[in-house]
Amino acid sequence: MEKQIKASYVHFIIGFAIMLLFRFIPLGVLPNVTEIGLQVIGIFIGTLYLWTTIEPTVASLVSIFMLAMSDFAPAGDVLANCFGNPTVVQMLFLMIFMGGLTNRKFTVYIARWIMTRKFMEGRPWVFTFVMMLGAYLMSVFIGVFAPIFLFWPILYGIFEEVGYKKTDAYPKLLVIGIVIAALIGFPVPPYMSNALALLGNYKGLLANFPTITEGILISDATYFMVCFSLGLILIISVVFVMKFIFHPDVEPMKKINIEMLRKNPLPPMSKAQKVYGIFLGIFIFCMLIPSLLPNAPILGFINKNSLVVPIVLVGILSLIQFEDGPVLRFNEVMGKDFAWPTYFLCTSAILIGGVLTNEATGVTPFLNTVLTPIFNGMSGVMFTIVLLMLAIILTNVCNSLVIGMILQPVILTYCANSGVSPAPIITLLIFAVLSTAACTPSASPLAAMLFGNKDYLTSGDVYKYTGVILVVEIIVILVIGVPFANLFF
Repeated sequence: MEKQIKASYVHFIIGFAIMLLFRFIPLGVLPNVTEIGLQVIGIFIGTLYLWTTIEPTVASLVSIFMLAMSDFAPAGDVLANCFGNPTVVQMLFLMIFMGGLTNRKFTVYIARWIMTRKFMEGRPWVFTFVMMLGAYLMSVFIGVFAPIFLFWPILYGIFEEVGYKKTDAYPKLLVIGIVIAALIGFPVPPYMSNALALLGNYKGLLANFPTITEGILISDATYFMVCFSLGLILIISVVFVMKFIFHPDVEPMKKINIEMLRKNPLPPMSKAQKVYGIFLGIFIFCMLIPSLLPNAPILGFINKNSLVVPIVLVGILSLIQFEDGPVLRFNEVMGKDFAWPTYFLCTSAILIGGVLTNEATGVTPFLNTVLTPIFNGMSGVMFTIVLLMLAIILTNVCNSLVIGMILQPVILTYCANSGVSPAPIITLLIFAVLSTAACTPSASPLAAMLFGNKDYLTSGDVYKYTGVILVVEIIVILVIGVPFANLFF
């Protein structure tokens, strides 16, 4: 423990030094980059290093502080752009709303319902698919960590009950499969955390590319339909990989009885839980349906004001009270169920993304100079394939949100020069970087959870199983995802 503490201090000093010293690189080494650009790039690289090596909240706060102290803009303007960004405000209240679901244990009832379907008895691969599908749907509509925290403990009990050892292949595969399914569902909702941050960053970047006027719109509903459909195809593909490539022994799973899952029955849902469930349905409706019918009188109003929907819902749920207090217990949620590291990471990433591509830095002309010769002459489809392969490889080395932020200006630079629509490429980029980050501990917090599950998995197990699954995911995204996204947009 003491060594880890010392190492974190060393990493902090290294990251801070990068932020301070990068600005002293001679002008001209990076074509078109200004003095302000050198400062911003140094802060960006230092932040990348710190995000990978120390507590992400600390890294994010240092990044915001250094940008506020840079010559880019006065500190007050930087902080206003950071915490006053509409996407950041929306994300704050969305995370409060979702944290309330966990606080009220509404997610436990959803997980129990999914896992107690009678048709799974004695059918191991049907059980596997339902678990994967359940984890995917919970990740899409509730949150990415919910299915892991809920399904893993229940599965451990099932494995022990039917006679599996922790070293057997099937338990390892399903433990990994739950995380893979949650990851696949993670980028699907356009109104939650990292996907919201990347979509918001994209909208902000468009102001720096005024020549792109066609094919730039990404509505929430279209994004959701493309990603949700592609996610279902990936879930089916992963189950096929588990069954036909790894071919584990599933004979013990034929003993499974739904009564095993009904041990320790849950109490009836409280009034507060039922109300929260109703408001979850209202929330999903308000975030998706109005963008399909933007000209309808009421739906059009909601679509134009979707940023305030989570604020209104949080306010109403905090107002409604029962015997056990408000439906949304604000203080408890902010203290126990709000993902502060994710909030600050997304907030600082949105800030850096906007600053990096500001014309004062010269970074966009630099990207033009470097990348135009590489991508010059490529068709839109070939560019998309090359970029997605690069993104998926990088996202398993660095933080996936960061890779999405870095590559968005690259896409817009290419589209500005070639006349290709950026909307399908951006959509696939967001889906790819957030859904495939599972092969290394630094790829995502969920990948780190896999490597930390030493009871069932060795590092070798994670590399072997996730590596094969990643190859299949790449094939599906490139072969099916690319034409499918272009069809929608």
